[in-house]
Amino acid sequence: MGQITEVFTEQVMKEMKAYYYKSLEKAPPGAIFRARINNVVITAYRSGKVLFQGDNNAIEAEKWSHQRKNQIPVKKRTESSSQHDRVYKPSSSLFTSSHIGSDESGTGDYFGPVTACAVYVTETQITELQRMGIQDSKAISDKTVQHLAKELVEMKIPYSLMNLHNEKYNQLQRSGWSQGKMKTMIHHGVIESLLKKMDAAPYEGILVDQFCNPPVYINHLRSEGKTLPEKSYFMTKAENYSIAVAAGSVIARASFLKEMDRLSNEIGFTLLKGASQKVDQLIALIIETKGRDILSSIAKVHFANTKKAEKYL
Repeated sequence: MGQITEVFTEQVMKEMKAYYYKSLEKAPPGAIFRARINNVVITAYRSGKVLFQGDNNAIEAEKWSHQRKNQIPVKKRTESSSQHDRVYKPSSSLFTSSHIGSDESGTGDYFGPVTACAVYVTETQITELQRMGIQDSKAISDKTVQHLAKELVEMKIPYSLMNLHNEKYNQLQRSGWSQGKMKTMIHHGVIESLLKKMDAAPYEGILVDQFCNPPVYINHLRSEGKTLPEKSYFMTKAENYSIAVAAGSVIARASFLKEMDRLSNEIGFTLLKGASQKVDQLIALIIETKGRDILSSIAKVHFANTKKAEKYL
């Protein structure tokens, strides 16, 4: 079983515990919490160390890589580091102003695509969307996600949606792209598309649900000849603060669920979400009945689940 060890501040570990609250287990001595999700065990210790154990540990660790303690300046802050914060961190006024928010879905699921959505919300629409119950898609049921996404579309809220289908995902992964780069480019794609749709509509800023350090995001863009749009900001768990990011989360998740239904109908199996042991067993069944080659069109084949499924064959 693979293991990754990172060091975080007490505050970040509190955020992690809240994030994994549905997956918490009994913590060992000296630990703040232990959680099990997607075949990964996350154990946080009072010393600040957090262990990510399991074949899919890199996927979970990457979610928190931008908050590692050794990346947080603890000595005298320089002018450049202060400028770094001013550039990438939004002010609280953004959340009550007209702005764009983007989020993605499907990155931790073995089956199905990665979907991303950018949404433009005006200042006057914020209260209405809050009353509708728009929130982080992970906090509501799939049925509610699909209902809210339909309402958002019917309201003609400006948005741009993109699906990175499995064939293309696997092709990019084989060519050397990390999942982080794929997420960067799909976020950039929907934001760029939405800006064109909006024409000259005013907005305070663009908020991306942060999954990596902003400089890493920017380097991914540069490697493909792209640049970060002006007034772009990054924030972890942005969907809890920005109604635009939350709306993007809902539409992206609804699209992911729709694609999962489509793929399930095509191959004759109900594809499972996540990356659990049950997913491993389903992979083995699909290989036995449909052949191994079909996985490239329905799954993220570099996930450890592909190898783990072999013990069920």
